Amino acid sequence: MKIWKKEINVKLLNERNKGFLSDHLNIVFTEVGKDFVKAKMPVANYTMQPNKIMHGGASCVLAETIASAAANYCVDNDKLCVGQSIFTNHIRPVKEGFVLAKAFLIHLGKKTHIWQINITDDNDKAISQTQLTLVVIDKTSI
Repeated sequence: MKIWKKEINVKLLNERNKGFLSDHLNIVFTEVGKDFVKAKMPVANYTMQPNKIMHGGASCVLAETIASAAANYCVDNDKLCVGQSIFTNHIRPVKEGFVLAKAFLIHLGKKTHIWQINITDDNDKAISQTQLTLVVIDKTSI
């Protein structure tokens, strides 16, 4: 199934996020497939909690960043996708290196999208799994 309605590539995704929260966390898009997007984020002091493991909120920011970005390439130019609900299961702590995220589409509707985001460490061990629901709105409504 073809999901992209606009040109999408790593360069466009990274440029789109310059200067925003994901940029401050050094989230970098690394791959776009026919129905998925991948990105990575460093595990560093600015993504950690005081216990010296990655903050669960950083996992959620990574998940919502890549799925929201991807979703906005699945709608017409007069529409936007914004987060409605996010549910994350934290599976394993991570203390160093990078985390890698892959977002893929579960549901592509006219009013909502549902994306699954799997985050692993750089040894391919599961760190978290997130399901993000986005609502499709008119650009003029914000």
